[in-house]
Amino acid sequence: MKPYLDLLRATRGGGARQRNRTGIDTLMIPGCMMQFDLADGFPILTTKAVNFKSVAAELVGFVRGYDNADAFAELGTKIWNANANENRAWLENPNRRGAGDLGRVYGVQWRRWRSPRDVPGGPDADGRGWTDSGTKVEEIDQLRRALDTLMRDPTSRRNIVTAWNPGELDRMALPPCHLIYQFIVGQEKNKLHMTMYMRSCDMFLGVPFNISSYALLLSIVAYAVRMNPGKLTMFLADCHVYVNHLEQVDEQLSREPRNLPGLLIAAPFRTDDVEPIAWLEAFRPVEAVLVDYRPHPPIRAEMAL
Repeated sequence: MKPYLDLLRATRGGGARQRNRTGIDTLMIPGCMMQFDLADGFPILTTKAVNFKSVAAELVGFVRGYDNADAFAELGTKIWNANANENRAWLENPNRRGAGDLGRVYGVQWRRWRSPRDVPGGPDADGRGWTDSGTKVEEIDQLRRALDTLMRDPTSRRNIVTAWNPGELDRMALPPCHLIYQFIVGQEKNKLHMTMYMRSCDMFLGVPFNISSYALLLSIVAYAVRMNPGKLTMFLADCHVYVNHLEQVDEQLSREPRNLPGLLIAAPFRTDDVEPIAWLEAFRPVEAVLVDYRPHPPIRAEMAL
């Protein structure tokens, strides 16, 4: 995890003090990159414990297109509860549909992106595919398209999934911080690589979670399409440390890193007559198992809303 620790140290030591919407200043540096080769082990912090069960549960919720914090909680993570029920701006948003609602966040965009093209036909039985104004629109399952492309045209350079939908930012409890990712196939070794972009990067709390989440997404997608997970490359725009996290950052940087764990995918392999997306949708958080994960103790800090 040297790329992460080096960037955390650089942000802590050389970041410029910035004001922001949360009211808690940050130390910030712009435009950074990290790369992790999954052949070296599963990229998860060892200098503090990361709740991998919560990582896996959140990712499964994204893959399934969940839009309610209660659904994420049923999978095993309460990470979205505060944004759903304590974020004042969202609580006052007329688009919020009651307790637990998150609006059209990450997984909704991955699985049900609304196209501006009108399509013929009447209402769906469950009401999906309609805007609030009553206009029928096409919904695009970006993740399904990505897996189909990996199977049909693996050398495509257009295999991109995005959660940044400018027309629906006001319908989200939180606009996406990690907003786009792309699959790239290295055919010579049948390796699946991923690049992703983050606009806002909480280096102490959020980014460690994001590293492991996207490494897990890369791993299970590679498994579903019968490839080997390769390199995860992360482009980070606004890298910052909140000033109320400085003591925690210093404690983490004082610790000696330990060996990375391995990842075991304890799910039955899909048969030839099962689509990769169907296998992915059926994947459960408990089927992602870290092997020999022995981190230092956790370090607590408050999330800025």
